[in-house]
Amino acid sequence: MTLGQRLRHLRRSRGLTLAELGERVGRAPSALSLLENGRREPKLSLIEQLASALGVPAADLLSKEPPSRRAQLEIALAEAQQDPSYRLLGLPQLKVGARVPTDVLEHLVAVAAELRAQRSKPAATPEEARAANAALRDAMRERGNYFELIEEEAAAALRAGGYSGGALSQGMLLSVVSHHGFAVRYIEDLPRSVRSLTDLRNRRIYVKQEQVGADSPRAVVLQALGHFLLGHQVPRDFADFLRQRVEVNYFAAAVLMPEPAAVQVLDLAKRGRDLAVEDLVDLFSVSYEMAAHRFTNLATHHLGLPCHFVKNDASGIIYKAYENDGVLFPADLSGAIEGQRLCRQWSGRQVFGAADRFSPYCQYSDTPSGTYFCIAHIDPRADQSFAITLGVPFEHSRWFRGREATKRTRSACPDGECCTRPPAALAERWEGNAWPSARAHSHILAALPAGSFPGVDDADIYEFLDRHARD
Repeated sequence: MTLGQRLRHLRRSRGLTLAELGERVGRAPSALSLLENGRREPKLSLIEQLASALGVPAADLLSKEPPSRRAQLEIALAEAQQDPSYRLLGLPQLKVGARVPTDVLEHLVAVAAELRAQRSKPAATPEEARAANAALRDAMRERGNYFELIEEEAAAALRAGGYSGGALSQGMLLSVVSHHGFAVRYIEDLPRSVRSLTDLRNRRIYVKQEQVGADSPRAVVLQALGHFLLGHQVPRDFADFLRQRVEVNYFAAAVLMPEPAAVQVLDLAKRGRDLAVEDLVDLFSVSYEMAAHRFTNLATHHLGLPCHFVKNDASGIIYKAYENDGVLFPADLSGAIEGQRLCRQWSGRQVFGAADRFSPYCQYSDTPSGTYFCIAHIDPRADQSFAITLGVPFEHSRWFRGREATKRTRSACPDGECCTRPPAALAERWEGNAWPSARAHSHILAALPAGSFPGVDDADIYEFLDRHARD
């Protein structure tokens, strides 16, 4: 429909009738009318003919941005009338002609949006959220976590902004955003519940000039722009919301670490057997978490390397994870791993006890699914520190910096008795003599691990009591 609106807008702005434009491209006026009303999809050859006849690049016709606020409202109303919540009203289809005032369209679109919101599915339960996350992770695994269409959108956005290489400067960021008709406003009173807020009417993206978790303000702005460029609509359910969040995070990383430049760096490093996430951090001025996750986007597709990624806190609770190398994460019955506790022997737990906990920590881990070379790094934050781990099967360790590490652990998790229970002697001394008060779990996908006190690591509290009993 956007293409049809842009075609009509360009035709009228040049004073052409359907018949006159039809003569220029050898098409009947009725055929062009179907295009303008979004009832027929044109072939690329016709798009190129139309663009030539109208004196514009083909990209202008293919742009996803409506040509005007009026066109945006007409598209929104047409889509609203296809929504089940509207159809349940039993009202006839409303045809929007040129005589319908724009302010009437504003009201109709707002009413339709509220109707859809009122009838929308309630927020997902934790079980539904975990199931949606597990399904999304399966889809990411199938494609090696590489999204070609998002890579193309990111590359197009950079070209449009005049990007020529290197880390994305603040000036280049604003150029990319402004090319798509948006302005960035850095403010202090942004609502606490949002990372950014986009005013579609006045084309403004509001953000705070501060780090949001692992994301810089640059990343937050690009995530907001990504929703628009990727054609996202109001999420239908939690699974749709989750998919959109993954896509805009991917888009932001693809803009901040462009595929050609990042692949060149990684390919050269692999040839020199010196792959390291921190090189992406230094070159593109991004967080370690974003760089490690970006590595998973490109490693399998371009370097032939299967890998895994995990983000966990000091107690081992998993917040994010991905794998296509066969590593086994702890999971609940739905297959979700968020909220589960990582094995004590894995690098994501071991790094918190390292002598230099803020430098990359390398180790080899023997697990039931094989031996893995893992690099963990702690991203320190004001509120909470997280370990970010990138790992590969043992046979691929030869490509990485730090492969000479001598630290090696053995894990029987997730199914063995590796660390799910405290040592027998320790449990015998303290079982029945400890009464912990569990810290509240605020993570949206957190599943409380089993135990007398859900969420409490018995081994941790027993070790603490044993250590202090000697004082």
